[in-house]
Amino acid sequence: MKFGVIVFPGSNCDRDISTVTQGILNAPTRMVWHQETDISDLDVVVIPGGFSYGDYLRCGAIAQFSPVMNSIIEHAKQGKYVLGICNGFQVLTEVGLLPGALIRNRGLHFICDRATIKVERNDLIWTKNYQAQQVITLPIAHGEGCYYADEDTLKAIEDGDRVLFRYSSSSGEINSDNNPNGSINNIAGIVNQKGNVLGLMPHPERAADGNIGGTDGLAMFQGLLTALTTA
Repeated sequence: MKFGVIVFPGSNCDRDISTVTQGILNAPTRMVWHQETDISDLDVVVIPGGFSYGDYLRCGAIAQFSPVMNSIIEHAKQGKYVLGICNGFQVLTEVGLLPGALIRNRGLHFICDRATIKVERNDLIWTKNYQAQQVITLPIAHGEGCYYADEDTLKAIEDGDRVLFRYSSSSGEINSDNNPNGSINNIAGIVNQKGNVLGLMPHPERAADGNIGGTDGLAMFQGLLTALTTA
């Protein structure tokens, strides 16, 4: 079982991912430069947070044209796993692997904080190590993290039970008071129809080491590793 972490010019969370997958979990991990095209050796591709190409034009707009992205699209079509975190989520919407868009935060401010997140379901590989409706705490750091989709797209996402994470109170309440960026329906993370592509704005890799404040995010990577090494 092998992780691959995409490295774009401007990425700043790629090493954070490898610190978790390779450093903490001792899982084989390869850093993949954005101009590479052969990712056939990888089981899970992670598109990390950061500022790919300096976020020029808009977040993820240029990264979608990197040579590696066509390979990632094929990787996903084969049923293999793709995880996009923060800027990675933005890239996944730009390239069409996930619906909707990430737009400027409500209030137009950059937010760097810890957010309470409700895990909506735990029957997918991403959340097997959580309980359904469990509330976890993950860091967020974004200026364009407000999830938006038109009415028909939003209905398809909700009807398809494709929202995996929502911003919530510590007791699991979903309302505008517990929505840090104004995301529609408090959406913090969604999956595609097959469930093998996940995009989320919070940073699980920044909550994977108790020495830096929390381990709620580690369970995601542990669940992936366990599921894919025992499959």
